[in-house]
Amino acid sequence: MAAMDEIAVVVAHSERTTLRLGDVFLKVDTVQTRIDREVAAIAMAPIPAPRVLWQKPNVLAIAAVPGTALGRLGEPSPASPAAWAAAGAALRKLHDAPLPPWPGRSLDEVAAELEVECELLVSSAILPADLVARNRRVAEAAFRPFTPVFVHGDMQITHVFVEGDEVTGVIDWSEAAPGDPMADLAGLTLGHEERLADVLAGYGPEADADVIRGWWSLRSLLNVRWLAGHGFDPAAPGCEIDVLKARM
Repeated sequence: MAAMDEIAVVVAHSERTTLRLGDVFLKVDTVQTRIDREVAAIAMAPIPAPRVLWQKPNVLAIAAVPGTALGRLGEPSPASPAAWAAAGAALRKLHDAPLPPWPGRSLDEVAAELEVECELLVSSAILPADLVARNRRVAEAAFRPFTPVFVHGDMQITHVFVEGDEVTGVIDWSEAAPGDPMADLAGLTLGHEERLADVLAGYGPEADADVIRGWWSLRSLLNVRWLAGHGFDPAAPGCEIDVLKARM
């Protein structure tokens, strides 16, 4: 059977499944709003994004973007410093674009979720109390006034595709909304702290490294239980738990 005739399962869990058939991705989502927002965000995005082929209830078909992912969490990135800088420049362009017309999450909502997650991480003995407490303090840097911008919302290195030193596509826009620009920068560099300077060289001087570090801790604390419950391993080398340990 030719590779283009094989169905590959890209992601599969109880909320979302993504399948690939040749150069077409099918995204099945239990929440129709996420699909609607992804289509709208792709149409608004001022940076390379997938082409929407068609949309039906709870299903979205998009075309593959060219290039290869900037890297993977837990693995050294093969991309050049210039490619990372290009990713930073793409984020800068996105953050300068007009806001999406739907609301994003408030910091109060994020803070409430963080409190619940920290308590559960400790009470369930998933993480040591001192590790959670230290990262909870680091995460405080994220809770400050900011001007909302057009954020991708799930920015990570597997969602940014490059060819050489050029960004050829950014995928998975279902979480796009008005939000904190430092959260996008933190997501992109999570587990790849050594690349932060390259990203900021492309992004510009408006970034705040302390807030980005706060978001590394915040994002990791919020994600550990979800990842473990959906078939992912946050304890894999270089992943979320290692990110939390790096703050100690």
